[in-house]
Amino acid sequence: MAADAAGTVEIRGALARLRRTTGLPVAFGGLVEPGRQRMRISEFSGAAGLALRGLAVTSGNGLGGKAVALARPCAVTDYSLSRQISHEYDAAVAEEGLRSVLAIPVVVRRRVRGVLYGALRTAQPLGDRTLTAAVQAARDVEQALVVGDEARDLLTAARPGAASAGPGPDTGAGAGWEQVREAHTALRALAPRIADPALRAELLEVCGLLTSRPPERSAGQPVVLAPRELDVLACVAAGATNAAAAERLGLRPETVKGYLRSAMRRLGARTRGEAVVAARRAGLLP
Repeated sequence: MAADAAGTVEIRGALARLRRTTGLPVAFGGLVEPGRQRMRISEFSGAAGLALRGLAVTSGNGLGGKAVALARPCAVTDYSLSRQISHEYDAAVAEEGLRSVLAIPVVVRRRVRGVLYGALRTAQPLGDRTLTAAVQAARDVEQALVVGDEARDLLTAARPGAASAGPGPDTGAGAGWEQVREAHTALRALAPRIADPALRAELLEVCGLLTSRPPERSAGQPVVLAPRELDVLACVAAGATNAAAAERLGLRPETVKGYLRSAMRRLGARTRGEAVVAARRAGLLP
């Protein structure tokens, strides 16, 4: 499943960042299985053995299951002795030598999508700094999953549009063609934020389908724009100001201006509007 693969990539990166920022010797986690009230531990950073690998944690059971059920962070100072949790997974935790453990749920649209764990091999309180870093790592995963969900929704909506919305004039003909242009702009803005390379490549492939009408014939060489120049121009084509384009693309307004100037120069355009028209004639924008 593409969504599962993307989520796994994000969790793996978050675990590595969590260990770097906190110094925790062990971090691990996984995704909640779609349609089921359990998560499976699949990703590790610093784990010494295989006791936890593939372990299915049911909602309400153990520390991670408690985090899934309550949709909030949970922590224990000594896992095997804690009275705050049930103890279905004590053998696996003990084999890994873990004592002090925290579990942070990854919550997207009020649904727990995964859990991040951090652990010590000594029984001592995990401080506020560690908890804050773990919560931030989970928030990073949540944001990435939201972006991935948006991207997949756009892919679903864009593919039929790419097949049915034929070439239109530069001004665009009908609401259908405008929807294609909006989808193209949104996909290009999302693509750089996608960590999963397969999903990112899929997004850009669909962008290519949305601009698949042939360019108008020209005596000169075909115009080639850098990816970021095209991202900025797509936002401009959708009516965005430089500031709005910067916010959408995660760039500084001055950087957006630079990309726009460069795109205009390559297209031989004197204004933003001319640049958009030239890009459409060149088959670079829908």
